Amino acid sequence: MVTATSQPAETAPISTTLYQTVLTQLREVAALLELEPGMFELLAHCKRELMVQFPVRMDDGSIRVFSGYRTQHNMARGPAKGGIRYHPQVSRDDVRGLAMLMTWKCALVNIPYGGAKGGVAVDPKALSRSELERMTRRYASEIAVIIGPEKDIPAPDMNTDAQIMAWIMDTYSQQQGFSVPGVVTGKPIILGGTRGRTEATGRGCMLIAREAAREQGIPLSGATVVVQGMGNVGGVATQLMAQAGFTVLAVSDSSGGLYDPKGLDIPDILRWRQGRSYLSGYPRAERITNATLLELPCDILMPAAMEGQIGEHNAAQVRAKIVVEGANGPTTPEADQILLNRGVTVVPDILANSGGVLVSYFEWVQDLQAFFWEEDEINQRLEKSMVRTYREVVELAQRRNVPLRTAALMLGVQRVVDAIQARGLYP
Repeated sequence: MVTATSQPAETAPISTTLYQTVLTQLREVAALLELEPGMFELLAHCKRELMVQFPVRMDDGSIRVFSGYRTQHNMARGPAKGGIRYHPQVSRDDVRGLAMLMTWKCALVNIPYGGAKGGVAVDPKALSRSELERMTRRYASEIAVIIGPEKDIPAPDMNTDAQIMAWIMDTYSQQQGFSVPGVVTGKPIILGGTRGRTEATGRGCMLIAREAAREQGIPLSGATVVVQGMGNVGGVATQLMAQAGFTVLAVSDSSGGLYDPKGLDIPDILRWRQGRSYLSGYPRAERITNATLLELPCDILMPAAMEGQIGEHNAAQVRAKIVVEGANGPTTPEADQILLNRGVTVVPDILANSGGVLVSYFEWVQDLQAFFWEEDEINQRLEKSMVRTYREVVELAQRRNVPLRTAALMLGVQRVVDAIQARGLYP
């Protein structure tokens, strides 16, 4: 007999911090933009939210019930766009906040998307490959009613990758009866993915770190960097910054961090890490905690792990000159104010990590026209867009005498408002 098991520890929402953070930011920007109360209310709510509970048969024959989400915040500027994450702490409010951030991010870099986000409350490392595939395909079939190349285009996020996007694309295509490569981005090149997508978010973070350093007169050669998170974003950004001449003092993952005051040998660390899950055990650097890492003196700190890492509890101990947010929502509003008062420049997530959605847009365009670009062209387009957006944000921040986060949100929110007003309210 097959028995059903649940996973209460993974499905219980643990925090509304990110959602409340994003609402607090929106409220501040709405006041600066002098938005009418009704427009604020519209922007503060998500257009569509889908929560699914779905069963998956495990390798031992048992059944586990998983909780999944797909939230679309606003689609005034085009189809929804946003990643899918697999993590035990995925909750409805987290997905809401992330979807809202995606709306502002897409508008900020001026691509024709709205914002969405999705996820499943699960630790993917606890699943076998076959269990992971069955879970992904069932989740994809559950959300298929609201996704599509003209409706909502998922992409990789935390603990998801090109293979998972391939399974989602294939599941959706099987239901349609023909191949639909444009339903997701971040998929393998052989299935219509684009060159440069895997590195895009990390590359964008490196470009923004470079521009921010130049803005403050910090020479790139030898500029010191600390990176929290060595996943797809932080790992790529670390490698590219080391190649560009930055001195990387410390890096970390969920197992802890590595530190060398003279600079880490990043190529050696990346070689050592191949085939291993964690940095733990690397022999040629000092071990430090993630909490200590955030407080190291450096020119640039890049939190590229989870949200809420810099808060009221530790912002006063941050000794970086510039914080470049590789993760979504790593700095709380309280920490923002503390850092501002101490003269620390914070380059916000919706600007710093927007390289991923930019190249996802490039991939989607290539899929729709069935014509693909060379990688150097993609990287050139990425750099041009990110540098231009950075300059727009800095210019507005200086003109209105506001922090970079506020300026970035003002640009993004205003573009969404303009689209809503141009379309009008139906009926």
